[in-house]
Amino acid sequence: MTSAPLTEEDVTQAKVGIFSKEYRASTIGFASVMFLEGFAALALVTTLPVAVGQLDGLAVYALALGGFVTMSLFGSVLAGEVADKRGPRLLLVLGLGLFLAGLLLAGTATTVWQLIAGRCVQGFASSVVVVGLNVTIAQSYPSKLRPKALSLMSTCWIVPSMIGPAIAGTVTELLSWRWVFFGLAILVSVASLIPLGFLRRLSPVAEQERSTPPGLVRAAAIVAVAAGILHFGASGLDLLHVLFALAGVIALVISVPRLLPAGTLRAAKGIPAAILLRGLASGIYFALESYIPLMLINQRQISVTAAGVSFTGATLLWAGAAWLQGHPWSEVPRHKLVLLGSAVIAGSSLIAIFGVLGIAPPMTASVALIVAGFGMGLVLPSLTVLAFDHCPPEDQGRYSAAMQVSQGLGSVVMIGAAGALFNVGTAAGYSGGLVYGVVFTFVALIALPACLLALRTRI
Repeated sequence: MTSAPLTEEDVTQAKVGIFSKEYRASTIGFASVMFLEGFAALALVTTLPVAVGQLDGLAVYALALGGFVTMSLFGSVLAGEVADKRGPRLLLVLGLGLFLAGLLLAGTATTVWQLIAGRCVQGFASSVVVVGLNVTIAQSYPSKLRPKALSLMSTCWIVPSMIGPAIAGTVTELLSWRWVFFGLAILVSVASLIPLGFLRRLSPVAEQERSTPPGLVRAAAIVAVAAGILHFGASGLDLLHVLFALAGVIALVISVPRLLPAGTLRAAKGIPAAILLRGLASGIYFALESYIPLMLINQRQISVTAAGVSFTGATLLWAGAAWLQGHPWSEVPRHKLVLLGSAVIAGSSLIAIFGVLGIAPPMTASVALIVAGFGMGLVLPSLTVLAFDHCPPEDQGRYSAAMQVSQGLGSVVMIGAAGALFNVGTAAGYSGGLVYGVVFTFVALIALPACLLALRTRI
């Protein structure tokens, strides 16, 4: 017989944790899924360039990267609707199954277009799984334990970040890039058995009598395609690329408001501001992550190994900050943690400028990325907790999807804008240091207002 769920008072008095008997199966289940997601995402970073090259598809390499992000935006919206109507169980089963199919499709690719199709399926499936996990945490844990559960999600990326790329690179060199996909498919098949126990424990959700808002699916499809078009348009300076970029921006401006809660784009106080800040913070961080290693390697001739330290360091501090925000002795109001994390990210973007312009040693920029990881570990879990603590239970899927859409769009737009500035500066013949300085100054100019936006997340 299944015991009744613990109340908030029970959790506080008994000092119950996420690994207590009542929650152990759920915790191990979602942690195993998140570990696998992280390993797959990071392992393929070193494999994809080789795969695209051997399939004679370097000209469409951007599509192999952008296809994943594009379909994840579309998948997030659909997953949010399904979660609110049917619960997270269906999402997790469907997402894991599709992820396996996407790995096999990519691993057996005979053309680069089949590889891209596999990556698109993986992106769709990954977003479905993430939304399912977020809703599972919201429904399975009382609010006192949600910060710890969310911090564990970040911790599950530590080991993959340190060993995933190296293992994938070794397998690619000794066997083939195909065996990276096949190996991950085997891991998915085996690891999917672990969550079965906690999936059975999830209470079945009766289908809700609510309709999908008119035009939502169409808007999601338009946003996904527009993000891909913008990604492509920002990669060049000729008339065709400029037209694609403009078309992408126009389509996003028209369609994005339908995918986000009312008031998000005008930073209405509370959940809308939290969702908008999630996109800004993610865009700022991933722009730094994209261009700091590029600057260190190409401009300052730092070794790839030394530049790679920033990735590992940022991941470790991200997980460490997520752990800190999830423990009861850090009973700081959520909105203050968001403000602190936003200030850390903004400060990091300013520090990066000094490393770029030669005011400080080049590795100062690497330190900036590592410190920014700490800020992200404070901001993202805290924003998720704020949203789930104050949104209606029947809308948890929709709000989870909105957070994922905001995060994905923020990354696409910021990286695209930074890429456009980089291309313009390079084509104009400016020195590399000046071009990178302009890019990081742009990022910092976006990061500073984000701190003010953090003040509006108080609920």
